[in-house]
Amino acid sequence: MAETSPPPAPRRVVLVSGGNRGIGHAIASRFATSGDRVAVTVRRAPVEGFFSVPCDVTDTAAVDKAVERVEAELGTVDVLVANAGVTDDKLLLQMDEASFTSVLDTNLTGAFRLVKRALPKMLRARRGRVVFISSIAGLSGSPGQANYAASKAGLIGFARSLARELGSRNITVNVVAPGFIETDMTAVLGPARRDEMLAQVPLRRFGLAEEVAGTVHWLASEDAAYVTGAVIPVDGGLGMGH
Repeated sequence: MAETSPPPAPRRVVLVSGGNRGIGHAIASRFATSGDRVAVTVRRAPVEGFFSVPCDVTDTAAVDKAVERVEAELGTVDVLVANAGVTDDKLLLQMDEASFTSVLDTNLTGAFRLVKRALPKMLRARRGRVVFISSIAGLSGSPGQANYAASKAGLIGFARSLARELGSRNITVNVVAPGFIETDMTAVLGPARRDEMLAQVPLRRFGLAEEVAGTVHWLASEDAAYVTGAVIPVDGGLGMGH
């Protein structure tokens, strides 16, 4: 009797916030390569190859409209990757309240808005994967980034609370914490600063956005179906797993 190949996995609907460049774009590309239907939120121009929806994650109405468009065009979101984030680096004594709260509003409350809007249909479907993009700064702190580190640490507590709330509905919630990654932000660093940063990394190199994307993709796969509430550093050993 001839062997039959298993049926192909159904195409999932994946929504990546901040998918226009850097880590977000790499994540969107990784899912698209595996055949998923990928939507990305953007602030400006659409991203070629993906269903692009304008969205400011600090605006609840804009988030509601963006997810509504994705659901209408592609269907229920199966995988949500909350990646959109900003920085506004200052030492605490130079940091005003607006600089602090604006970073939290994008990085932490923005993730809350996205998940809350996408969650009802995930619950009805009794399946889903949520991945938050945090940072090594949220685990170890970073001088001049009290606002950023606080927002990224907040994602961890948020994710673990959701993991406990949603596990019975077959929805996993996990966190990826990148370290020093080759992005537009690191590309402008001077040689001395790069050397200083690399000296802290056991692997002695910056990571690639594609390596972060691979970890996110695994967390959204069936191979990680029994993983929830986890924080996975992708940092070359910088934090030694914390």
